[in-house]
Formats: sequence, C-alpha cells, structure tokens
Amino acid sequence: MGTISTRVPEELEAELEAYLEDEKLDRSTAVRKLLSEGLEDWQRERALEAVANGELTVSKAAERAGMSVWDFARLAKERDVTWVDGDHVEDDLEAL
Repeated sequence: MGTISTRVPEELEAELEAYLEDEKLDRSTAVRKLLSEGLEDWQRERALEAVANGELTVSKAAERAGMSVWDFARLAKERDVTWVDGDHVEDDLEAL
C-alpha cells in the first residue's frame, strides 16, 4: 500500500476531526474511506458526462463507473442526463 502525505487548510482538518468522531474511525482509515468515496463519485461523474456528450454508450459508461447498467441508467435519470441517442441505442440494447 502506498503512502500519501498532504497539507490541508485548518477548516478542512476540523471537518475531518468531526468526521472521525462521528464515524468512530482512526485518521488513516477515515482518509482512505473519504478518498475512495470521492474517487468513486468522480468516476461516476465522468461517466455521466461521457454519456451526455455521446462519447460512451450507457453500458460502457456503467462499466467505467463500476455500476450495473440498470443502476447507472437510474443515476442518469436522477441527474436528468439524456442518454438515448440513435447512434448508441442498438449497442445499449445489446448490452442489456
């Protein structure tokens, strides 16, 4: 496992301390958990953008986001992302 060291503003450190208390986690575990969750969110957002821009099919975007096609389609609907495109419909239907 690699090591990451960083400086953070005092406000962010105070929020981290509150998180540690609420979640009853040690600092390293909390930072790993928050980093992992942040990266998962980032991957989902990138996948949603790629679908909205017509760069990926829903099935490929779901794979990139680490989600099932159905869960990703639900997320796209919640975020009001249009993903039905004539160029990708056949690919998406085949993936289902």
